[in-house]
Amino acid sequence: MGLMKIIIKLAAIILCLAPTVAGAEKLSLDQLSAYLNQLNSAKGGFTQMNPDNTRSKGEFMIKRPGRMRFEYANPNPALVVASSGQIAIFDKKSSSGPQGFPIGRTPLGIILKKNVNLRASGMIIAHVEEGLLTKVTAQDPKHPDYGNIQLVFTADPVALREWVVTDQSGQQTTVVLGNLNKRVHLPESLFDIDQIAVDLGPISDR
Repeated sequence: MGLMKIIIKLAAIILCLAPTVAGAEKLSLDQLSAYLNQLNSAKGGFTQMNPDNTRSKGEFMIKRPGRMRFEYANPNPALVVASSGQIAIFDKKSSSGPQGFPIGRTPLGIILKKNVNLRASGMIIAHVEEGLLTKVTAQDPKHPDYGNIQLVFTADPVALREWVVTDQSGQQTTVVLGNLNKRVHLPESLFDIDQIAVDLGPISDR
C-alpha cells in the first residue's frame, strides 16, 4: 500500500472516530445533577447581560436549597433575594417599595430545589456540547410557559459558568459567574427577606 493510500485510510479512520470522542466529553445529566446537588454554599462575582444590552456587575451567593442573593454594584442599587419560596427585588431608587413573587414562577427554581434531577420527565429540552462546554436547557415540565434556563458547564472539574434565563415574554438575561468560593459561610440573615423588608418597606405583590 502506497504512502498516500495509508494517509487517506488513517484520515478516514480519524474522521469516523471524531464524533465518538467528542460525544464522550459531554457531561451527562447525572453528572450535572450531582454537581448541583453538592453545591451547598457558594459565593463569587457575576456579570449580567440584560435584555436591553446593558451590563450589570455584582456579587452572587447561593445557599441550597432555596436561597440565592444578588448584590448589584453601583450605579445599580438593586438587591435580589430568593428565600422561603419567593423572590424579592429591592430597588433603593424606587419609592413604591420592593416587589415579590413566587420563585416557582421563574426557571431559577429548577437549580434551587433540594434534589435536582435533570432527568425528570420533560425537564430537559436541550443537552448539547459546544467545544469544551456542556449546555443544558431546562424548563418546568408542568409550566413550560414560565420560560426556561440554559445552564453552561465546564469539566475537569465540573463547574457552573453561566446561565441564560428566557422569561415568559421571550426576553433573555445572561449571568456569567466568576470563580465560586464553595468554602464560605453564609449566615441566614443574608437571605431573610422579612428582615430586609422591615428596613426597606413591605413587599408589594405583582
